[in-house]
Amino acid sequence: MREWFEATGAVVMGRLVYDSGEEHWADNPPFRAPVFVLTNRPRPTVVKEGGTSFTFVTDGIHSALDLAKAVSGGRNVDIAGGTDTFQQYLRAGLVDELQPHVIPVLLGAGLRLFDSLGPGAHDLEPIRVVDTPGATHVKYRVLKRT
Repeated sequence: MREWFEATGAVVMGRLVYDSGEEHWADNPPFRAPVFVLTNRPRPTVVKEGGTSFTFVTDGIHSALDLAKAVSGGRNVDIAGGTDTFQQYLRAGLVDELQPHVIPVLLGAGLRLFDSLGPGAHDLEPIRVVDTPGATHVKYRVLKRT
């Protein structure tokens, strides 16, 4: 986690992820960076402790990414999800790396990360695997389509 915090300058997430975490995160969310929430429901920016702010972006993925890059200080912009948000960025060719965290908990059918993207839209090259007692963290480079 320390590596993620040091490397991340801003975060983009979908409204469902924000709505799901807002109460749990309370006044001290874990992001420690500006967060841009994709939504069709505008809302004023919410400022929290630890350097986290939530700005609600209503004009699409490119706008949210541009805003995040502008404040990232040259560090990574993390696409924190959910599935639909990630798929939009991957489909647009805007994802360089992917790091899913595989947690051995059965929650039902779930959402398939690569569904609806089409063949060849998600060629991945493994970069590293970190196995911990609670999860396996796999980092992939997203190969550009030809």
